[in-house]
Amino acid sequence: QVQLVESGGGLVQAGGSLRLSCAASGRTSSIYAMGWFRQAPGKEREFVAANSWSDGSTYYADSVKGRFTITRDNAKNTVYLQMNSLKPEDTAVYYCAAAIRGPGPSRSYYGINYWDYWGKGTLVTVSS
Repeated sequence: QVQLVESGGGLVQAGGSLRLSCAASGRTSSIYAMGWFRQAPGKEREFVAANSWSDGSTYYADSVKGRFTITRDNAKNTVYLQMNSLKPEDTAVYYCAAAIRGPGPSRSYYGINYWDYWGKGTLVTVSS
């Protein structure tokens, strides 16, 4: 089992920055990738970013590319999401996720079903 705990959410003005953290514990040696999703009120959960622990590759949703950066601290088993130039439409609950298998024909970083473990989420509110 892998446990994930997010932190760093809060209220920020448009144009501002926040850094989210996700600390993994438990069987962290089994983790293949970690990522971030978000869910705005009344909307489905959507992919934000992912980091492969296998080769360090990173992946981003088009809506955050160039503004968000996902990084990893190996020693702390922690993944970060640096969010810059925030917009009101970035307002959502942000969830951390971990996967223990690599992607495949029916498994994509971008899909919710690929991920095996989820955190409880942290709220990010961007005011205009």
